[in-house]
Amino acid sequence: MISNNGNHANKKTMRTFAVYVENKPGVLNRVASLFRRRAFNIESLTVGHTDEEGVSRMTIVIEADDTVAWRVEANLYKMVNVLRIEDLTHVPIVSRDLALIKVKANAENRAQVLQICDVFRAHVVDVHPEALVVEITGAEDKIEGLLDVLRPFGIIEMVRTGRVAMARGSATPSEAPEFVSAALPVNGKN
Repeated sequence: MISNNGNHANKKTMRTFAVYVENKPGVLNRVASLFRRRAFNIESLTVGHTDEEGVSRMTIVIEADDTVAWRVEANLYKMVNVLRIEDLTHVPIVSRDLALIKVKANAENRAQVLQICDVFRAHVVDVHPEALVVEITGAEDKIEGLLDVLRPFGIIEMVRTGRVAMARGSATPSEAPEFVSAALPVNGKN
């Protein structure tokens, strides 16, 4: 897209951030509140422990152009408890979602549902005479594909984790791989 002055305008894309935070009460609420106050819509948010004691990692996916993405990162770095941020958007990554799907499966259609699950490499984790709970891990479109073919059988309940992502290879995409104090200026800016 070209703007009126001839420059290329920023295009909105899905942006993926890995945000390392201190594992303390209230940190998730403060991060979510930052997005709410700035009117940034979170497409996906997952939080979990890391291999470093006392450090949690948030994977946050938003739709944003370059300017908004920079503002999000700058605002996150201003927060107490934020240790490091990696914008994974433009680096090769491995990303996965997890879903648990409870689908109707009685004696007449159980074999068909099981065959579909096998095609998608989904695993049955609970069996009931009238239903199955299926676990699937993979890219968002893989999960959507399984949901599409299971809908005619009747989905009783479904829950998803949201995206988790990690850069491929041994290097970190961060310019500063060490954890930093959020209270210190980043790149000379407050």
